[in-house]
Amino acid sequence: MKIHEYQAKSILKKFNVPIPEGYVVFSIEEAVEAAKRLPTDIVVVKAQIHAGGRGKGGGVKIAKNNDEVKELATSILGMNLVTHQTGPQGKIVKKLLIEQGIDIERELYLGMVLDRAKSRLVMMASTEGGVEIEKVAAETPEKILKEWIDPGVGMQAFQARNLAFGLGLSGKQVSNAVKFMLSLYKAFAVNDCSLAEINPLVITKTGDVLALDAKITFDDSALYRHPDLDELRDMDEEDEMEIEASKYNLNYIKLDGNVGCMVNGAGLAMATMDIIKLAGGEPANFLDVGGTANVETVSNGFKIILSDKNVKAIMINIFGGIVRCDRVAGGVIEAAKSIDVSIPIVIRLAGTNADEAAVLLNESGMDFIVAENLKDAAEKVVASIRN
Repeated sequence: MKIHEYQAKSILKKFNVPIPEGYVVFSIEEAVEAAKRLPTDIVVVKAQIHAGGRGKGGGVKIAKNNDEVKELATSILGMNLVTHQTGPQGKIVKKLLIEQGIDIERELYLGMVLDRAKSRLVMMASTEGGVEIEKVAAETPEKILKEWIDPGVGMQAFQARNLAFGLGLSGKQVSNAVKFMLSLYKAFAVNDCSLAEINPLVITKTGDVLALDAKITFDDSALYRHPDLDELRDMDEEDEMEIEASKYNLNYIKLDGNVGCMVNGAGLAMATMDIIKLAGGEPANFLDVGGTANVETVSNGFKIILSDKNVKAIMINIFGGIVRCDRVAGGVIEAAKSIDVSIPIVIRLAGTNADEAAVLLNESGMDFIVAENLKDAAEKVVASIRN
């Protein structure tokens, strides 16, 4: 689950991570009043959407007085902000963060993620603050410093010092950076985060260390432990189909292609999308129906996939381990009848009772395209669109 910058900073503040003073506002009048409460004449007006690159898109501006705050709030609030992460459709700005200006000496990068290859959290730091970490990793990977954290003991002070010295900090800057990093780690671990990114992390001319920007996402699988985080979810920032899918416990992510995918298991779904691309097609979605592909789940899956007008064909790829393939086939037949699907449906079923499932599909009287294997299914679904 993603949250806004102002929400991320509120969480960090609870764990003593230093942040600039700021207020979230929803109107021009509130923006001006918030600016009056800040301790600096220089004020930063920041659009709040679930996407990076806001500054480059015109969503972050600096005001020198209250008149400029009003002018900038008027231009940003309600704008359709387009960044490299929103796509060409952009996002409507419905709230702003009005924040104090900071006297910056250096801009750095600091982030935390789970390194799945090592099964450990890793804190990363770089001197390239304000630059997307993906770009740094691609062009100058040697500039990314990493400290892997032993889950048994947590992050240690010496690891934070290693990063601080690696960033070229000295004196008061080092001690402040160490406190910052240890507090960030605690906030990450306590809240079951999947990502925490401070970009830029700034060093002021007085040696203070602040999170000038903050991005946090949470592990959806751990949200049941944090009912208080539910109120941070902003439905306006999420895709309507993804919200609808979550009501049925379906894992759905919309993509830009025209081949609808219905699969059980995240790994199999990724492989399905890959082989569709290898066959010359483009997947329209990631949809994992989970371990029970019955009439209800398949029907709901059809509804979600077909709500995307770009979908020209559907590929169903189910492995019958927990659930038998013949039961899946029966579910697909009943669901297709009730939904009245009018586009080609290519089905590949493998595993328990796969042969029986193929007989059911072929004798259903419906125009299913039954595939022998995964490669055959991908080729057939791509061909069905081209024909």
